[in-house]
Amino acid sequence: MLVLRHNGGELYDERTGRFIVSKPVTLRLEHSLISISKWESKWHKPFLDTSVKSLDEELDYIRCMSIDGDLDDMVLNSLSASDFEAIRAYVGDPMTATTFKKDAQRGKKEVITSEIIYYWMVSLEIQFECEKWHLNRLLTLIKVCNIKNSPSKKMKKRDQLAQQRALNASRRARSGSKG
Repeated sequence: MLVLRHNGGELYDERTGRFIVSKPVTLRLEHSLISISKWESKWHKPFLDTSVKSLDEELDYIRCMSIDGDLDDMVLNSLSASDFEAIRAYVGDPMTATTFKKDAQRGKKEVITSEIIYYWMVSLEIQFECEKWHLNRLLTLIKVCNIKNSPSKKMKKRDQLAQQRALNASRRARSGSKG
């Protein structure tokens, strides 16, 4: 969870011609599958495959990330550049120590939506309480489950023969025989 403290302040509302004073607020934000589901239901496009988001889309995602309910437009519009930087860093944080080798296979790229991620959770029997996890951590768990559930790769014939020769050599050395 990301916690941002917003000190409040004064903003000028051009529509009404008045200054508005906002109170100090603590934002508690969670980048999770739930947040993405809320955002996708409003914008009708995949969050993960939309690399460039408009300011409205980005502000709305921050609203969707809020754990404490709907955020006031005044608070959202007064977020500083450092607030946005902290939010982007939090969203991009892997939240895990698990790493993967680069995939050699490059197939057809699937559009990933929240429903696809829920499908993966169901098919891998991942508990639904994980939908509240940081999204990158959940995606890592899904990837680990897929790797652990996939059949092991068959060894090439050449590698099998080399392994057999090494085993035979070690057995001959242990027993002291020549053949």
